[in-house]
Amino acid sequence: MRQIPSAVRLLSAAALPLALTACSFIAPKAAAPTAGSPSAAAVPSTDPNKGLLTGKQLKAALAPASFFATGFTADPESMRDTGTTYTLPATEEVPTPDCNKLGGTSWTEITGITGVSFAQNAYVNKNSSEEFAQEIDVYQGTTATTVLDALGKISKACPSFTDNGTHAKVKVTEKPLTGLGDGAWAITETSTAWRGGTTLVAARVGTSVVTVLVSSATDNGAAGGTKLTKQMVASLTGKA
Repeated sequence: MRQIPSAVRLLSAAALPLALTACSFIAPKAAAPTAGSPSAAAVPSTDPNKGLLTGKQLKAALAPASFFATGFTADPESMRDTGTTYTLPATEEVPTPDCNKLGGTSWTEITGITGVSFAQNAYVNKNSSEEFAQEIDVYQGTTATTVLDALGKISKACPSFTDNGTHAKVKVTEKPLTGLGDGAWAITETSTAWRGGTTLVAARVGTSVVTVLVSSATDNGAAGGTKLTKQMVASLTGKA
């Protein structure tokens, strides 16, 4: 099985349909006041981040060390969050996705979109090179729904790619999952050159998207990814 790099950022941002141009949530600009109209001070302003969970709150929703089997230890370099503040969402047009980026843990770098808060970490078994990477990202408006819809289109844009480590062809498949939050997808990578495989499970809970990446030497990672996603969805339900 290939060596999966430690998760620097599992899903750094909101994903958009890979073959389509995407746009982030942008509040409409108010028209400039004119004579006889209410002053600018009288026009109510809205905060697009109002009520959204912060990185500190998301960190508490990640699965604890006790969830993982013996042999898995936390990777300190993967522990990151946005704290108590928000970041500005950003969007880059990605007309042609770089499918080779599916060879790492940060799969959604090919989409070019970031949210406003996140928390993440990873647990690694150094003896087997297996990994569980978990992250929660929060988005403004209805972007989280767009994210999940986009993840369901990854295999259409990237049905396969070449693994840089083994130079082997990797097949990408996906399927919807039921009973996980407000919708979920499982995206699996397999190759005849590997032992086991890698699966990304993504689920939406309100304005949050849970993303779990599992690299396993004994199976394709789907079972472990689904179990971990259920844990995190339960932690977010009623909060996100």
